[in-house]
Amino acid sequence: MAEPKEDSFLDDIEEAAAQERERMDDDMSDDAVELDALRAERDALRDKFMRALADAENARKRSEKDRREAENYGGSKFARDMLPVHDNLKRALETVNEEQRAGSAALFEGIELTLRELLNVFTKHGITVIDPQVGDRFDPQHHEAMFEAPLPGTKAGEIIQVSTQGFMLHDRILRPAQVGVSSNRGG
Repeated sequence: MAEPKEDSFLDDIEEAAAQERERMDDDMSDDAVELDALRAERDALRDKFMRALADAENARKRSEKDRREAENYGGSKFARDMLPVHDNLKRALETVNEEQRAGSAALFEGIELTLRELLNVFTKHGITVIDPQVGDRFDPQHHEAMFEAPLPGTKAGEIIQVSTQGFMLHDRILRPAQVGVSSNRGG
């Protein structure tokens, strides 16, 4: 009977070893599951971090663009309001005859200096004059056609009269030049 006890003892050892292996496999599979969960969490956090970096960079670029636009175009309403001042000073000088100019030379010199200074301030702030000439080609990007007329000796689309100069603020139109355009088809 001693032999069955030994076999039973061996069976117990084998059973204990199998249980230990099973427990270790469970521990290892638990570790693997935990490791997989940690990797997934790490990947999710890395993705969130990269998205946050991209969002921050986009916000920086957007604010830089907004700042540049505000700097360049923030005064466009004021600039537009100053254009009639330019027009009136220019008209005042254009309507003066030589007799009036001789009688009030200092006054007209002051108007000329004021107009010149206004143009200097415009230039300093990126405002340029659109000054089309009679005979130039009509450009709808810079000119506004006030009328069309069939003027002999001109081609269709040529400027035949300039009513007012136009102005640009950097690369944007503040006011297009107002012109008359030839509608001659024969040329």
